[in-house]
Amino acid sequence: MSKKIISVFGCSTDEREVDLVTETIQSQWLGLGDKVFNFEKAFKLKNNLSSFLMVDSGSNALLLAVSLLKLPPNSEIILPSYTWVSCANSIVLAGHIPIFCDVDESSMNVTKELIQDKITEKTAAIMIVHYAGLPVDMDEIISLGLPIIEDAAHAVCSTYKGMPCGNISEIGIFSFDSVKNLAAGEAGGICARDDSLIQEAKKLRYCGIEKSGFQNATDGTRASELWWEYEINRPFIKMLPNNVSASIALAQLDKIDHLQARRKAIWDFYQSEFSNQSNIKTPQDAQGEDRHSYFTYCIKVDRRNELAAHLLQKKIYTTLRYHPLHLYKTYNQQNIKLKNTEMLNKSALNIPLHPRLSDDEITYVVSTIKNFFK
Repeated sequence: MSKKIISVFGCSTDEREVDLVTETIQSQWLGLGDKVFNFEKAFKLKNNLSSFLMVDSGSNALLLAVSLLKLPPNSEIILPSYTWVSCANSIVLAGHIPIFCDVDESSMNVTKELIQDKITEKTAAIMIVHYAGLPVDMDEIISLGLPIIEDAAHAVCSTYKGMPCGNISEIGIFSFDSVKNLAAGEAGGICARDDSLIQEAKKLRYCGIEKSGFQNATDGTRASELWWEYEINRPFIKMLPNNVSASIALAQLDKIDHLQARRKAIWDFYQSEFSNQSNIKTPQDAQGEDRHSYFTYCIKVDRRNELAAHLLQKKIYTTLRYHPLHLYKTYNQQNIKLKNTEMLNKSALNIPLHPRLSDDEITYVVSTIKNFFK
């Protein structure tokens, strides 16, 4: 075994990323351009999306998605506490109130019943998270009759009843950060069933400006000779993607099937090796025609903290993804009790799963965990 630390998350890159990034650098244009537009078309086609727009991060994609719904100020949006901080922050930054709900212990996803417990007359929308890439039961959530934001940051390549996660409800987002299934360094994207939302998003992602001065000057449609005078449709932050990240994303997309196959092989190996371990509860896989993305592998164990420390001592880095948001003072909801979420906070542990892991490394992870419980 190598003495390097085995990381819980990671990506796999090769000469394809190097070649496309080099091509972009040599072009002398690193910003929004052809590589971005090519990735938008290719990602939409590959995932059978009704629409797709690239932005600079999954976190900003969430803010954009919430903003596009144009909810009344101070609306309540229900979301799982067991998720990344950007979910709640996007709601706050858009002028609304996050309302945290519990998740199912087994799937680690929200359910209709858990959301219903939090619905009030102020509830304006729901934000769901396809945790680890396991699809949420979307039909049940849709039946509640509220607008839904799908956080598919973990769910590139996940499907629900044959439909791509992220494109099942009104609006959805993806993340392409450095450890996601499609890792572009830092980038994200948004899709919607209503193309008018994407057209508005295209205006908003550049500070609310519909067209840059260069576009006005060169596309032959400018209404004025003063092409540097642009229209500001709605004040907004800048979240433009760039050709460098898009170059990496294109290379990743070209081999996404291979990357996904490796993730599934590691997942299946863990499932097989831990299936007879009474002190390890394994994660839930997708059922029927649904498809999982295998972004992360989360076990539930007693003595979780001891196990994590033992693994780190053995040069295996694990983590808890995520610390519950309702426990942070920031959101003023520390008084609520979310039974399953708080139980996961004590027992859940994400162990290494990413396509760069070798067979020797995953075998070492398994044997080290098993030996801990002997």
